[in-house]
Amino acid sequence: METVKLKKDRSTKKTGITITGAEAIIHCLLAEGVDLIYGYPGGAIMPVYDELYKFQDKLTHILTRHEQGATHAAQGYARVTGKVGIAMATSGPGATNLVTGLADAQIDSTPIVCITGQVPRHLLGSDAFQETDIIGISTPVTKWNHQITKAAEIPEVMAKAFYIAKSGRPGPVLIDITKNAQFEEFDFTYEKCTGVRSYKPVPQPSTKAIEAAAELINEAKKPYIVWGQGVILGKAEKALKAFIEKAGIPAAWTIMGESAIPTGHPLNVGMVGMHGNYGPNVLTNECDLLIAIGMRFDDRVTGSLDTYAKQAKIIHFEIDPAEINKNVPVDIAVLGDAKTTLELILPLINDNSHEEWRKEFDKKYEEEFAQVIEKDLHPTKPGLTMGEVIEEINLASGHEAVMVTDVGQHQMVACRYAKFKHSKSNITSGGLGTMGFALPAAIGAKMGAMDREVVAIIGDGGYQMTIQELGVIFQHNIPVKIVVLNNDHLGMVRQWQELFFESRYASTVMTNPDFVKIAEGYHIEAKRVTERKDLKAAVQEMMASKNPYFLEVRVEKEDNVFPMIPSGASVSDIRLK
Repeated sequence: METVKLKKDRSTKKTGITITGAEAIIHCLLAEGVDLIYGYPGGAIMPVYDELYKFQDKLTHILTRHEQGATHAAQGYARVTGKVGIAMATSGPGATNLVTGLADAQIDSTPIVCITGQVPRHLLGSDAFQETDIIGISTPVTKWNHQITKAAEIPEVMAKAFYIAKSGRPGPVLIDITKNAQFEEFDFTYEKCTGVRSYKPVPQPSTKAIEAAAELINEAKKPYIVWGQGVILGKAEKALKAFIEKAGIPAAWTIMGESAIPTGHPLNVGMVGMHGNYGPNVLTNECDLLIAIGMRFDDRVTGSLDTYAKQAKIIHFEIDPAEINKNVPVDIAVLGDAKTTLELILPLINDNSHEEWRKEFDKKYEEEFAQVIEKDLHPTKPGLTMGEVIEEINLASGHEAVMVTDVGQHQMVACRYAKFKHSKSNITSGGLGTMGFALPAAIGAKMGAMDREVVAIIGDGGYQMTIQELGVIFQHNIPVKIVVLNNDHLGMVRQWQELFFESRYASTVMTNPDFVKIAEGYHIEAKRVTERKDLKAAVQEMMASKNPYFLEVRVEKEDNVFPMIPSGASVSDIRLK
C-alpha cells in the first residue's frame, strides 16, 4: 500500500517542439498547474495514458474504481481547493459513466475538466466499438464541451477549457479527443486563455444598482440576508462578514453556502430550505427586505413561489444574469462578482444593529430547540439519533473538520448540526442530490486538503452506490474518516412514504451486508457502534487515527428529519413535527 504524495515539480510552458497529441495533452495540463488526475484507462484514451506514464514525476494519477468516482473525486478536490478538478476516461461506457458527475458539477457550479478518448475520426458515426456521441450526450450538463479531431487543435481547445471551467460562474467542461488526434504529431506551443469572444464571465457592476440597493438596505426595518455558494466561489467570505456586521443584518445560508461564515457567528441565524431552521424559513415571509447573495432561489429554498417573500423588497447579488428573475422577481439586481459588489456597497451602508428584529430569530430558535434540536442532539430514547453522532464529531474535531455528505436524511442532519470555523468545510451534492457522491468526493477533498481532517457522512443506501472506491483509499492510504449512519432504510424516501403515502414503505427497506467486514476486507480499520455509551469513545478513536477509518453507527430505523417544509408548501408552513 502506497501513501500518495502529490508531485510539486510542474512545467509551465512548452514551445517550439514537435510532439504527439497525447503528449500535448500532458503538457497542457502541466501548463495549467495540474498535479492530480482521477481517471480510468481504456482503449480510446490509451495513448494519453502511455504518455502519462512518462510524467509520473510531475503528475499524480489516481485510478478510481468507476468513472463516476473520478468525477466526484475531482469535484471534492475542486470544492475544497478552489482549483479545477480533472477526470479522464475512455470512450463509450467510460465517457457515459462521467455524466452523473458532470450534471452534479453543472448545477452546483463546480469547475472540473473531463477528458475522454474517442474512436478515430474516420470511424465517427459508424457505430464503432465503444463509440458514443458524448458531445451530444453531455451538452445539457456541461458549461462547454468540444471534440478534437486534429492534434493541432489541442493547445487552443485545452486552454479555452480551463478558462471557461474556472471563470465567472464555474462549471464542468468536457473535451473529447479522437484517437488519431492523440497519435498525430504537430509543432506544439501553448498560451493560457485570457478571454473568449462573446463570453463575458463577470458582468460589470452597476454603480446605479449598488446605490439603489444601499438606499433600500439603509431604509429597511427588517432586512434579512440569504447567502449561497456564490460567496465561497467568489472568495467573498470576508466581504460578507464585514457587510453583515456593519449593517447588523441577520443572515442565513443555503446548504451550498454553509461555512462561508463561522457557524458560531452571532449574525449567522442558520439554514434555509426544506429541512432548514424554523426562524430563517418562517421569517422569510416577515422581512421587509430580502437580500440574496450568490444564491439562485432553488425550489428547495423557496417552497411555493406563490407565497415566497411577497411582502418584501428583494435585492439579488448575482454573477450569472440568467439567474435574475428566473424564479423570483427582484426589485434590484446587483450583477457582478460577490466580493467586488459587496466591497463596493460596504461604504454606502449605515452602521446598524436591528436588535428587535434579530430577537425574532432568537425566539424562533428557542421554539425549535425545545421541540426538535434538544431531542436530536441530547435524546433520552434508547435508539441513537443521527444528530448526536454529528454533535460528537463536532466535539472531537473542534469544529475544524471538512464534512463531506451524501444525500438523504443524514445530509440534512449533518448540514443542520455541523459546526464550522473555516470556509470550504461543507462539501455536499446540492442541486442534483446525487447518492453515491460522498465517498469519492471525500477522497478528492482529502487530497486537496491533506492538512485537514475530512469526514464523510453517508447513509447505508448512498454508501453502496460507490462503495468500490474503498479500493482507492486502501491502495493510496488516503486517511479519510468514513461514517455510515445505518438505519437499514432509504431514510428520506421512507420519511416521505410515512408522511405522505400512509406509511406504505415500497422498496425502501434494505437488507445490508456487514459493512465492517467489507471495510476490513480493504484493510481499513473499522468499528461498529450500536449503543450510546460507546459512541463518544468510538468517534474520538476515529478522529485520533492517522489512517483511513470506517465507523458504522446503527441509528433508529424510523426517525424523521424536522423541521420540514412539505414539497410545494409555503416556507411559512414549515412543520416542527
